[in-house]
Amino acid sequence: MKILKKIIDNFEECACASLVAVMVMSLTLQVAVRMMYGSSIAWTEELSRYSFIWSVYMGGVLAAKRGEHVRITAQFMYLPPVLKEHVLIVTDGLWVAANFFIAYQSYVALGDAMAFPEYSPTLGIVKGYVELIIPISFVLMNIRIISRYVTHWRSGTLYELTRIEGES
Repeated sequence: MKILKKIIDNFEECACASLVAVMVMSLTLQVAVRMMYGSSIAWTEELSRYSFIWSVYMGGVLAAKRGEHVRITAQFMYLPPVLKEHVLIVTDGLWVAANFFIAYQSYVALGDAMAFPEYSPTLGIVKGYVELIIPISFVLMNIRIISRYVTHWRSGTLYELTRIEGES
């Protein structure tokens, strides 16, 4: 059980690090082969592109997990603490709803991508599998957003979610 908790707690960090490592290694291989032989290996560029796409979406999940996503906080500066909590809950509720909408719509679009598959030129994989990260990442983002709320609510620190950097 301890191992499963550790995997769940560090999933995004491991996924992002692995995806960036794949990207860097494939680009390094491409550059090295190009310098040695004058031409590159075609699949390395495609693999690096796909791992970059996946790492960007997983990075969004990681930012949501840590609460470090881009957010406009000016509205919190002059509000009383109780109102800050309510505004945050409403705006994050809208964010979660938008994430579910995007996940659903991208899942629907993936149905067409799988029904009429387009294969990548060098790796020969169905591009729908690359695009699968879109609904996955938005659902994972919602899981992390909701779990942050649950954690803060249980510990009685919900107001901490509204803290602005540098605010005392």
